Amino acid sequence: MSMLTVMPEGKSFEVAEGTTLLAALLGAGIGILHKCEGKASCGSCHIFVQEGRKGVSKIAREENEKLDAIVGVGSKSRLACQAKILGTENVTIELLGFGSGL
Repeated sequence: MSMLTVMPEGKSFEVAEGTTLLAALLGAGIGILHKCEGKASCGSCHIFVQEGRKGVSKIAREENEKLDAIVGVGSKSRLACQAKILGTENVTIELLGFGSGL
């Protein structure tokens, strides 16, 4: 289990290993856009991993290709539907204040 902290709310909760960030957020009642239901085809669940980046899965080709097509992407960018908690360290993410999908 890892502790996931969601900014800017500052809400923290435990997340089981193997859970996607999207599933963790929805399970905790935190609203996040997810137009393609977790298929990495829309980019609407774009978030920033602020701390604990080694605590989430590596970026796969499909996610990387979608991130390349999104405006405002940086080194901390991930798609919440693709990033899985590894259970190795606590993670802090930042939700964007707007839908970033295409």
